[in-house]
Amino acid sequence: MNGASREALAAARERLDALTDSTSVDAAGLAEELAAVTALLDREVSLRRVLTDPAQPGEAKAQLAGRLLGGQVGGETVDLVSGMVRSRWSRSRDLVDAVEQLADVADLVAAERDGTLSDAEDELFRFARILAAAPELRSALSGKVADDSRRAAKTELLHRLLGGRAQPVTERLVTRLVSQPRGRSLEGGLEALSRLAAERRDRSVAVVTSAVPLSDGQKQRLGAALTRLYGREVHLNLDVDPQVLGGIRVRIGDEVIDGTVEERLEQATRRMAG
Repeated sequence: MNGASREALAAARERLDALTDSTSVDAAGLAEELAAVTALLDREVSLRRVLTDPAQPGEAKAQLAGRLLGGQVGGETVDLVSGMVRSRWSRSRDLVDAVEQLADVADLVAAERDGTLSDAEDELFRFARILAAAPELRSALSGKVADDSRRAAKTELLHRLLGGRAQPVTERLVTRLVSQPRGRSLEGGLEALSRLAAERRDRSVAVVTSAVPLSDGQKQRLGAALTRLYGREVHLNLDVDPQVLGGIRVRIGDEVIDGTVEERLEQATRRMAG
């Protein structure tokens, strides 16, 4: 997102944070309702265009959202969505993306309350690595959901994979991603969910790739060094790849710190070729 949409999303996230600061709010229920609104807006293109039309007064759009959603979802969800449609959006689809993100954040708030946020974050990462190593499974879970039977089949497969083996919030988040991909890749969606989980814990996530598993001492030293470098806590998601030969590769967001033997050999090859 950029421009007006980024500002609108930031305002919506602030309203969600203020709302979920109250433990009386059912964060998991709020997530479920926001996910239902996401599906509605994704399906009804003309509706989301009306709700993001800059030529229409914000209050009129909020009243329309209230009439459509009132009685279908709770008052907190109506208030959140009404506030969002009062804002300006660069593209109508950005509104859908924003409501979906709020649904994911609300679920992560629920995990934070019951003490499972850290587990969920690790499970999202591990599931992404499993998919990377299992192309047939990735293919079975990826792609557009053409009908209800295909959606049900994917959901059942996920339940067999994750049910009882992962936190309920992890299963809910991944199931929504798979059943409503909305044009996203499964890998990209899982990475976005991991970033949101890390954000919720006010820290960054570093994906660390090494040829062999790091010792506890190495993990502690690397974590401390990255925390000093970035000025905030950095959580390490560890991956082992013998192809890197030696050293480590660290990726935080779009930034890569590559200290692998593989990279040094490539650099030497390029210098020789030059």
